[in-house]
Amino acid sequence: MKKLTAIFLCFAMALSLAACGNTTSSTNESSTPESSVPPASSEASDTSSTAASQEPASQEETEVEAGNTLVVYFSATGNTEQAATYIADITGGDLFELEPADPYTDEDLNYNNEDSRVSQEYADESLRDVELVSDTVENWDSYDTVFIGYPIWWGIAAWPVDTFVEANDFTGKTVIPFATSASSGLGESGQLLAELAGTGDWQEGMRFRSSVSEGDMQEWLDKVVLPVLNTLPQNLRHCLGEDF
Repeated sequence: MKKLTAIFLCFAMALSLAACGNTTSSTNESSTPESSVPPASSEASDTSSTAASQEPASQEETEVEAGNTLVVYFSATGNTEQAATYIADITGGDLFELEPADPYTDEDLNYNNEDSRVSQEYADESLRDVELVSDTVENWDSYDTVFIGYPIWWGIAAWPVDTFVEANDFTGKTVIPFATSASSGLGESGQLLAELAGTGDWQEGMRFRSSVSEGDMQEWLDKVVLPVLNTLPQNLRHCLGEDF
């Protein structure tokens, strides 16, 4: 964990210096609207792999990383929350849950019922302006890297996330979307959020199936972080140690 924390810190530093252009996920998966919205018991996670053991990070290093990485998420049934918790644990980042002021009930999430709340919101876009308990984060300016997680609803990000994205300025931040779903892919959900934000360096995201493990998440983070680190100047790579 100590090594990964150092890697992730350097990653955030490098992206800030590089000022990369926006890139977004263009993964598409055709599905009916119904299969895009997770049932009350489904929402969730991705790929397979096992995580290599890591040295535990010192408290000081964890605090430094937590000051640079934020994991924001909306979770309707708990699966996205699990994925977000894994990311925060691995990176040493802070967690921030997006909570609707009017919480969704199991009945609200029944997409098979055309009269349910989520079905009505899907049918009428004007109903998707979901008020959150809080749409701003304390010390927002201190975060360099922001993960944003959500379930996939009808092929797009669950709309409570839109409220948060619209309320914040992502200038100077690297933004990495991640999603959970029963069957649908990431689609254009990350790209649409990037367009809604209008600021920030949005990276290609990942969609996870149910039963995501910490090893799955470790593997994805390695794939996101390491390719960028390989392009870093030698003086930045030096902070990772000679065994990198």
